[in-house]
Amino acid sequence: MHRLLTALLTLSALSAPSFAATPQERMKTCNADATTKALKGDERKAFMSTCLKADSKAATPQERMKTCNADATAKALKGDERKAFMSDCLKKK
Repeated sequence: MHRLLTALLTLSALSAPSFAATPQERMKTCNADATTKALKGDERKAFMSTCLKADSKAATPQERMKTCNADATAKALKGDERKAFMSDCLKKK
C-alpha cells in the first residue's frame, strides 16, 4: 500500500505544472501574451502585473484577490462584467 501511494504521489508531482520559470522567462511570456492581445497603456500594465504574479508560487489568495481587484478597477469594470472578470482572474491564479 505504501509503495502504491508513493508511486501515485510521484506521478502526480511529475504531471503538475512547473512554476520554476525564471523571472526573465515569465516576463518574456507575459510580454508576448500582452502583445498578442494588442494591449496598451493601463490595460497592458494591469495584464502584465497579473500575469507576472500568476506564475509566482508566492502569490497568496489575498495577493491574488488584491491584484485582480486592482486590474478590474483599472479597467473600470462594474456589475456583472466585474464579477465575471474577477471570477476568471482568480481561477487563472
